[in-house]
Amino acid sequence: MSESVIVAENLVKTYQMGDVQVNALRGLTMSINRGEVVAIVGPSGSGKSTLMNILGCLDRPTSGEYTLDGEAVSGLNDDQLANIRNRKVGFIFQSFNLLPRATALSNVELPLRYSGKTEGRKERARQSLISVGLHDRINHRPYELSGGQQQRVAIARALVNDPAIIMADEPTGNLDSKVGQEIMDLLLNLNRQSGTTLIIVTHDPKVAAQAQRIIRVRDGTVDTETE
Repeated sequence: MSESVIVAENLVKTYQMGDVQVNALRGLTMSINRGEVVAIVGPSGSGKSTLMNILGCLDRPTSGEYTLDGEAVSGLNDDQLANIRNRKVGFIFQSFNLLPRATALSNVELPLRYSGKTEGRKERARQSLISVGLHDRINHRPYELSGGQQQRVAIARALVNDPAIIMADEPTGNLDSKVGQEIMDLLLNLNRQSGTTLIIVTHDPKVAAQAQRIIRVRDGTVDTETE
């Protein structure tokens, strides 16, 4: 029986917008197994971005329980959330989110700096860049890299702390179809090699179809789950 790395039970997230109460999540329950590749899909306003923020420890639910890699997250304060986020989660964004004046190596080092790790930091960052095929771009800055290369730097940064899960928010959204597929192939290969859990939020059905499972979010809850 597979071990669950993510367990969300009856998650509710309510926002107060002036006099209006917005229910972004309405009792959502789901789980994701360690090493699984999951796509989260849903229309705009479905609650999937709110869900990702909670799963990535960027926000906390109004009510409900969330356990990440065996740690109860729902009641943590901001500092505790930041700590578990840095230790357990690697993020990949559509817009890459790289520091423009920093080299690829310095960008990948950032999570190690935040976690206070000093010993072997540069070497770990270098090895992470090598693992995504950028051994010859280590000292290049983002403006010297193609979109696909910048996304590879972002993937190396997400992997450098050996997180329990990788969360990719539209990771191919700013790339053409050929380069986008190269990035998907890289992510899926890294999952096969290291067993890192991979969660992808996407509007692209071709990307979602490459996941082992699709979780559909609609109106703040899980609509259906498709193997």
